[in-house]
Amino acid sequence: MSLDTRTPPVEDHPEDHPGARLEARPERLPAREARRRLEHERASRLTQLRAIGEAGQEAEEQVMAAQKDTLERVLKEIEAALDRVRDGSYGTCPGCAKPIPVERLEILPYTQFCVPCQRKAD
Repeated sequence: MSLDTRTPPVEDHPEDHPGARLEARPERLPAREARRRLEHERASRLTQLRAIGEAGQEAEEQVMAAQKDTLERVLKEIEAALDRVRDGSYGTCPGCAKPIPVERLEILPYTQFCVPCQRKAD
């Protein structure tokens, strides 16, 4: 009985070819993916709101009120983003009319502005 000492075949990866063209990320987040991310964000915030409501008097009231206000604001932003998905304007910055980078939408799916326009708005 002999052992096979041949080197196994190596898989070909695009990163192994510096001159090869890599697939570009899409310029826009697809509506289906945007809805999925927004629904997840909404569910998370609603769960947090329920937890605050259940904590009642045991928790520090000021901290809980601030968290509740923030969660309610974010829920409004999520609902507005879902409206933008429905009307087709999701992913386009109203400040400059340019597409919001997909990376930003992946991190903050309910954002309305690109980073430069957000800085101006703040």
